[in-house]
Parts: sequence; C-alpha cells; structure tokens
Amino acid sequence: MRIPGAGRMAAAVRAVPVRLAAVRAGLGALGARVLRALRTRRGQRRALQTLMLGCVLALLPSTWMHAAAAGRVGDVAQAPKTPVAVVFGAGLWDGEPSPYLAHRLDAAAELYRSGRIEVVLVTGDNSRVEYDEPDAMRRYLTERGVPDRRIVSDYAGFDTWDSCVRAKKIFGVDRAVLISQDFHIRRAVALCERAGVASYGVGVAEPHDATWYFGGIRELLASGKGARDAVLGRDPRFLGEREDGVRRALGTQR
Repeated sequence: MRIPGAGRMAAAVRAVPVRLAAVRAGLGALGARVLRALRTRRGQRRALQTLMLGCVLALLPSTWMHAAAAGRVGDVAQAPKTPVAVVFGAGLWDGEPSPYLAHRLDAAAELYRSGRIEVVLVTGDNSRVEYDEPDAMRRYLTERGVPDRRIVSDYAGFDTWDSCVRAKKIFGVDRAVLISQDFHIRRAVALCERAGVASYGVGVAEPHDATWYFGGIRELLASGKGARDAVLGRDPRFLGEREDGVRRALGTQR
C-alpha cells in the first residue's frame, strides 16, 4: 500500500545532511570572518565595546534592585515592628527545610518571639503532591514556638515575583518584613515594592561557601527575569481567589 506523502517525507530526510552541511559551512565562514576581524585593532576595539555593553546590560537589573532596596535592608535586630513577615521558600531536603530555608525560618521565629511581627506568611512551591514547601515551613515554625494559628500558607509561591504579587492581591498584605538570604533579599524587596507591598528586608547572613557564591551568580540571572516580570506586570502562574487568612490570623490572640 502506498503511503500518502511518503515520497516527500523521504526527500526531506535525504535533505537533512545537506542542510546540516550548509549550516556548518555558514558557521565556519562566520567564525573565520570574526577571527580575521579580531586580528585588527578596529575589530578588537569593537569586540571589547560589545563585551562591555553586554556586561552593563546584564548588570542593569541587579543595579536597579539594589537602588530600589537602598535603606530597606538590615538584620533581625534592625527590623521594624510590622504585622506580617513573609518567608520565601528555599528548597527541601528529604521533606525538611534546607539549611538556607531553616535559617530564614529561624529569623522569623526570632522576630515573632521578640514581638516584632504577629503573623508569618510562608510562601513556596507545592506544584507536586510529594513536594510541599509551605507545610514543611509551617511544621518547622510551630516546633520553634510560633503558634499554628499565626502562620498562613501560600502554596503557589513559585518564584519571588509570584510570591510578592500574591501577598498583595491574594492575601491583602500592604506592609511586610521580608526574610531571605542576604544575596537575594534586595531583589525580594524591590519586587515586593513594585507589587505594592511596602517592604523591609531581613538579610540572613551565611558563610561565603560554594553554595553562597552559586546563589550570588544565580541572582544575576534571576534579577533579569524579575525585572522583566516587574516591568511587564506579569500575573503569577496561579492567582486564584482572594483569601482572608492573614486578616483572620491577625485577629487571633497571641
């Protein structure tokens, strides 16, 4: 039986090596032209200018976020008295908070015990049944003296921008203390401010080990995405209905 279109399909398959060879030839010619250009002073100057421009563009989002967070970041002792603290997820290890996330939660528990905050909004990823950051964060906090009735869970905090927008639009948070590591906290403050949440950031200090440096490098990439989301006003991946969990938690006795 003759299969309709079989001839065209066979011809397309036979043409693939030819097209790949043409692509390789084109890339080779382009590479040769670039190498010839780099042998001249004019070509080297243009390459350096292009590199410098690329670096400037890559650093612009991070620079904006540092400027937007100026004067709004400190440690636990400097945090102003604020009704709500927002703790951003930072991964689980075997179902328990990772060390970085545990340190964020320790800071939130300390703020609660000192009377600087009344409610903790834990925001993280629960996109899979077997992965539940907010519930793990809630357990950790209750084990350290924060009453369960004073903890509110956001199960759709898939990234920093989503968490900030949902804090404002879903949970009605107008002002908050944000808690994260020092390399991330300025981005969190800048994005939450952009989302309409007046914010103060508590930056949890960490040893400058490989994980810390990796986080700093990753932050440069994440700043670009965060700035784009803020400028475009992107809606979170999941918005949903408004919830009154924060309001009810603030109404309970301490």
